[in-house]
Amino acid sequence: MTEQFFNRELSWLSFNERVLMEGRDRSLPLLERLKFSGIFSNNLDEFFMVRVGSIKEQIRAGYSEKDSSGDHPETVYQKIVDKVKALILLQEAITGECLMDLADQGVEICGCSEKSMDFQAQFHQFFNAQIYPVLTPMAVDFSRPFPHISGKALYIAAKIRVGDKPQLAILQVPQILSRMVPFKRENKTCYVLLENIILSHLDQLFPGYGVESAGIFRITRNADMELIQDVAEDLLMVIEEAVKKRKWGEVIRLEVKAGMDPWILEVLQSALSVKDNEIYRISGMMALTHWLSFDPPIGKTALARPRYKPRKLPYMVKGNIFKLIKEGDIFVHHPYESFDLVVDLVKKASEDPKVLAIKQTLYRVSGDSPIIKALEGAVERGKQVTVLVELMARFDEENNISWAKRLEKKGVNVIYGLVGYKTHSKITLIVRKEMKDIRRYVHLATGNYNNSTAKLYTDMGYFTCKEHYGSDASQFFNMISGFSNEVKTHLLTVAPYHLREKFYGLIQREIDLAKAGKKARIVAKMNALVDDGMVEKLYEASRAGVGIQLIIRGICTLVPGVKGQSEHIEVKSIIGEFLEHSRIYYFENGGRGEIYLSSADWMTRNLNRRIELLFPVEDRMVLKRIRLILDLYLKDNVKSWTLGSDGTYRKLPLKDDKQVWAHEILKNLDYRDNESFIANLKERM
Repeated sequence: MTEQFFNRELSWLSFNERVLMEGRDRSLPLLERLKFSGIFSNNLDEFFMVRVGSIKEQIRAGYSEKDSSGDHPETVYQKIVDKVKALILLQEAITGECLMDLADQGVEICGCSEKSMDFQAQFHQFFNAQIYPVLTPMAVDFSRPFPHISGKALYIAAKIRVGDKPQLAILQVPQILSRMVPFKRENKTCYVLLENIILSHLDQLFPGYGVESAGIFRITRNADMELIQDVAEDLLMVIEEAVKKRKWGEVIRLEVKAGMDPWILEVLQSALSVKDNEIYRISGMMALTHWLSFDPPIGKTALARPRYKPRKLPYMVKGNIFKLIKEGDIFVHHPYESFDLVVDLVKKASEDPKVLAIKQTLYRVSGDSPIIKALEGAVERGKQVTVLVELMARFDEENNISWAKRLEKKGVNVIYGLVGYKTHSKITLIVRKEMKDIRRYVHLATGNYNNSTAKLYTDMGYFTCKEHYGSDASQFFNMISGFSNEVKTHLLTVAPYHLREKFYGLIQREIDLAKAGKKARIVAKMNALVDDGMVEKLYEASRAGVGIQLIIRGICTLVPGVKGQSEHIEVKSIIGEFLEHSRIYYFENGGRGEIYLSSADWMTRNLNRRIELLFPVEDRMVLKRIRLILDLYLKDNVKSWTLGSDGTYRKLPLKDDKQVWAHEILKNLDYRDNESFIANLKERM
């Protein structure tokens, strides 16, 4: 029997492996290569906290049903363990290569055994002055039970000789101090890890006792939140409590430094209730997420990639934003084009006396959001402001709770969406009185209203004041703010009500056209494809002869290239400087190509359990531009990986023909508007 679905968890691990492999790209600056190792570690932390935690709960509950790939939860879990351990070895090898290259460039990660008197003097002085005062060693004995261990923090476990028997002591590595401490050694900058400095001075922390051995460890806790929303009178309060409880979730992973004293490991394993297959031994540096915030020393800026500065097109710099939108729909492609235009829309709306109301959905917001400030200013000027803050944006719950409380205090109408559904859509509606008429301005996007991630994620935004968009936007906000089990719109398609059926209908149209001998093609770009129904519909389209090209950054459970099932389907993934986040759906429609942008991936949660939006691109120049961007992604042969029917991703080989690097081309393209963009990109391709 032909395999129909890849396992989603193993597919995700393959995605993270592709991220890690960027560390082997010697065309990148060294610290950029190490940053990908940090991203890999951060991704893996979240994977354990959510996905592995969920699988463990299935196993504990005795759930034995096979998933779409044909595996039981126990089998999936063991495959995850095996794959993760292999990836850890790969990460250690790649990081080791990078650190050797870094040392050749005069930046070295040193141990604590440097013999020079000057180095030792710096070393001991720093410990006594900066580290020692903030350390809190915690003994574990009859009167002092095993302390609470925070997830993802680094700890030192020490075996202390007390009389004739050993005792355990726990010491948290202070997170308030820099992890990598610089010291000068001859002409090099030498960094010593904070935990190693502490380890070398443990005898000062336990005077009168012998320190027999010590080791570093780190845990990961289950962070998947289960809420009973239908009985909650105050959702905000319930989520606040759930976030607090997350800190006490069961331990699902224990990372220890390789070679740890067996006695220490046994005590930790018992105290943390960890099984053997939940222990991961790390030979190299632990907690590599610290490379994400590491800055090169003075004089070594070439080791890092210069931060890309999004461009501002001429019309973004001057002119009235409302007048610009009235003159024609505006398209922006982040991070290549500045997110400031989105901020400017909300800011100008908050200041404009003609604006009567502002309505907006917020899923993930930056720490110092100019949009939040603009919304607060709008309320102070007497405008009606309604904001939907999604409290359950994973790992942003605390941040969003804080924003919700702050907005409420300012007088903003804050709503939390529909019970049982996350609101993941990205939409802003501005109601403006112009002469005797009311005009509605709408911004729709594939990504969050986050000015920080807009510099790192590729996303698309669309500004319009066409009446049918505005009318649908009003219907949408009335639905999420009031009592409604249905929403009637003309252009916008809303999940969970009609989005699945809309996609099925668009694919079915291509199937019918292919059977009639007409042009039929689908190009879809998204973050993940894991919905069985969508996969099966694509298989049906492939069998009908529809050419399907998928650009999927992360998980893909569809098996491409199988004769009689998916021989007309190609899948590629692009991993590079920017995180590919935009969702673009192109349907040939017999030569009358249609493009839709969306906040939704083809995942069951997006189609069934979230409030999502899909909207068509009507402006012909914008449509041409997005189609050309899709063609560029399809031609990329520098940062692209192709998925085989065996589940393996292979980097596209660089041939003698022209290299096409989508991110670099879009970063360096010279254009002033849609017309010049299209002309110049065609030349570059």
